[in-house]
Amino acid sequence: MKRAVTALAAMILAAVLVPAAASAANIEIGVTASPIIAPTCPADAQGNACKIVLTQVTAYETRRDGVVNPTKIQEAGVISSFTLGLTGTSTITAKDISYLDKTYGGPPEVQLTILHPTGTSARPAYRVAAQSPVFMVQPELGQVAEFPLVAPLPVVRGELVALTVPTWAPVLSFELSSSKFSYSQSRTFSRTTAGTSSCSTSAGANLAQITIGELSNYSCNFVGTRVEYSALEITTPAGFSSQQRRRWLHEQAQLARRRARRLSRGR
Repeated sequence: MKRAVTALAAMILAAVLVPAAASAANIEIGVTASPIIAPTCPADAQGNACKIVLTQVTAYETRRDGVVNPTKIQEAGVISSFTLGLTGTSTITAKDISYLDKTYGGPPEVQLTILHPTGTSARPAYRVAAQSPVFMVQPELGQVAEFPLVAPLPVVRGELVALTVPTWAPVLSFELSSSKFSYSQSRTFSRTTAGTSSCSTSAGANLAQITIGELSNYSCNFVGTRVEYSALEITTPAGFSSQQRRRWLHEQAQLARRRARRLSRGR
């Protein structure tokens, strides 16, 4: 289901909005050597040991195929869609779905979140800069599905593209190389009374960042696991004035709405 913005649309946009020397570019954010897949349980990790479900948290990949912060924005632009790998119903059964719905407040949902850094490398913290609507993903279980954003999300250099899960979503691949794969959750590390890490226990609350401006620490890092998502960014053409940028953003929103309609008809 994965598609890119058509070359024709990009050519029209460039001709209308930018000088000949400047053009927008399509960048796959978070894409490395490992493709986005629908996660499955390893043979030695069945039942309760199959930790493929992310629950009530915001998360971003800190390392993928050895690439540090693969979803970090390098050029300003807009995020026009995101892609998600979701475990199928052969692994997440109807009984599992019923339990997860009751435990985590409803059916599987996700939304894309843009995080603006406010902390340090030693104490990472991020504030929500922009956020997509919530997407219900149960119909896409078992697929690598693309979700177009009718209102593209503006991003600037240094921000991170994260995945928020208000309820639950089966998006984790695990038992991977601990030196090449890791991700971080919107949780604060501490020691429990038993002397163990709080990151390895249930949070006991919904820690998903769902409000613009909300600040959270990200001191819980999980190695050997990746979150199966990526995003498509269209970079802002160089040399734009503020008026040109507003016009460009408006045009991107129009293109995104048309693309969303095409994708919805194709599902």
